Amino acid sequence: MPRLLSFICAILVLQSCIPLRVAPTIDDYRVTRGRKFKRGLPQREMFVFQDPKNAGQFYDYVNTKFELNDEKVYDDVPFEIHGDTFFFSFYEVEIADKSLNLFPFALDVFLNGALGNEDFEPILSEGSEGVVRQGNWYIAIEVYSDSEKDCLLPDSLSREAVLKYLSAVKKEYLSTHNYNEVVFKN
Repeated sequence: MPRLLSFICAILVLQSCIPLRVAPTIDDYRVTRGRKFKRGLPQREMFVFQDPKNAGQFYDYVNTKFELNDEKVYDDVPFEIHGDTFFFSFYEVEIADKSLNLFPFALDVFLNGALGNEDFEPILSEGSEGVVRQGNWYIAIEVYSDSEKDCLLPDSLSREAVLKYLSAVKKEYLSTHNYNEVVFKN
């Protein structure tokens, strides 16, 4: 009986997926230091929200809304709040959920041993020894002006107005499917 119980426990452990990294869930938006959210982003404060749409959709939205004609869409996009000119840059960022699936890896080890392979060759596990990835996409936006290097800092004079504007942009982006409609809203 104890052997059967330990065998069942071993099978359950091998069939489980162990989460190694879970991507953050953002309900509305988050203002955070860029590099703290994802390595490779600027050190500035960023307005970050989850992007449920396909890759490149935010680019199309910004290009259409601000009538940029595919020039300088990622950097230095100008907008005005109360007569003051600001600029924003955005980044499409992926943070993958990562989990370790032990069953295919253990089966590969067993099959390689049974076949007499001295070098490990993945047969059932994918690429990196059973690590399963699932992507989560985010839009990260930094805002600056001629007078302020980082308009999203907590002590920035324009922070509240910029956050209100970016929140409206996010809401419009997520609710619009035909981006030509935003040209007529302006």
